[in-house]
Amino acid sequence: MQHAVRSYLKALEAGDADKASALFIPSGWVESPFLGKLPVKAFVRKVADSSSGAKLSVHDVLVSAEGHLRAVAYYEYDWSLKDGSRVSFDCADVFNFDPDTGRIASIVLVYDTHPVRGVVQKTYP
Repeated sequence: MQHAVRSYLKALEAGDADKASALFIPSGWVESPFLGKLPVKAFVRKVADSSSGAKLSVHDVLVSAEGHLRAVAYYEYDWSLKDGSRVSFDCADVFNFDPDTGRIASIVLVYDTHPVRGVVQKTYP
């Protein structure tokens, strides 16, 4: 699970929707506080289309100790948007894995939107 989480974060950082979606089951999705629930490929493309670059600094990847096929990635997202603005914030994304394939089924993004709202609302009204 840790390898899949880190591979997804690298694909997100690179804006590579194909590489990111290859880690998911076909019906895989991402739920974002700003963008709502989207298929993974659409989510990564939307973020990449608004970005001029991103740097993700992973602090930790935590795997469930309760027997669930779940992991949490705790990282800093340093995001540069195409309009020249920049924002940095901490995330704790919850990854849920498919028990039949071991691939990612879904991710729920968890972060405080207040510090970034003023910057990204121009891009994501």
